[in-house]
Amino acid sequence: MNIISSPTPKVPGWLARIVTVLGGAGLFVVAFLDSSVLSFPFVTDLLFMEFVIRRPARILYYVAAATIGSLAGCIWLYLLAKKGGEAYRRRRGEKPDGRIRRWVARHSFLSVFVPSILPPPAPFKAFVIAEGIAEVPLRTFILGLLAGRGLRYAVEGIFAFEYGQRVESFMMQNKLVTIGASIVSIALIYIVVRSLHSPASSSEP
Repeated sequence: MNIISSPTPKVPGWLARIVTVLGGAGLFVVAFLDSSVLSFPFVTDLLFMEFVIRRPARILYYVAAATIGSLAGCIWLYLLAKKGGEAYRRRRGEKPDGRIRRWVARHSFLSVFVPSILPPPAPFKAFVIAEGIAEVPLRTFILGLLAGRGLRYAVEGIFAFEYGQRVESFMMQNKLVTIGASIVSIALIYIVVRSLHSPASSSEP
C-alpha cells in the first residue's frame, strides 16, 4: 500500500519506499531526517496525518513515532551546534554572552517549546541550532521538544481524524497563511513573555 499520496509534496523515491515498507516506523525515519540532516517541508506533518486518516485507531503510535523521531534528529543537530559553538568560542576567545543568549538562558524551556509547536514551514532548525550554541541544558531541551512536538502532532492527529484530507489540502493550498500564522505566533508569544518579565526587571536596583 502506497501511503504517500496527494496532496503530500513530492518526496524522493527512496524515502517513499522506506515509508511503504516500514509503515509507522517509516514515519520515525522521516521525522528524524527532517529534523536533522535533510529537509522535507510539510512532508512529515502531511505524512503523519495520512497515516492517521487511514488508521485512526493507531493515532497514539503515530504521535509517538513522529515525536520521538523528531526528538532524535533535533538532539543530533543540537549536539553538533553545541560542539561547533564551543569550538568557535575557544578559537575566538569569546564568552557566551549577548542579548539572545541571555534571553534563551532565562526562558530556556519556552525557547524550545514554542518553536516546536509552530506549523511548517517555520524555520525550526534555526531555533534548534540556537539552542545548541546557547548551551540550553539537554534535559530542558528534551522536555521542551517532547511537550511541544507531542502537542503539535496530537492536535494535527485530531484534526486529521475529524476532517480528513481537507486538512491536508488546506495546508498545501494556503502556505502563505501558514507562514504568516507562524510569524504572528512567534511575535505574540515574544511580546507576552517580554511584558510578563518587564516589571520584575524594571524593579531591580
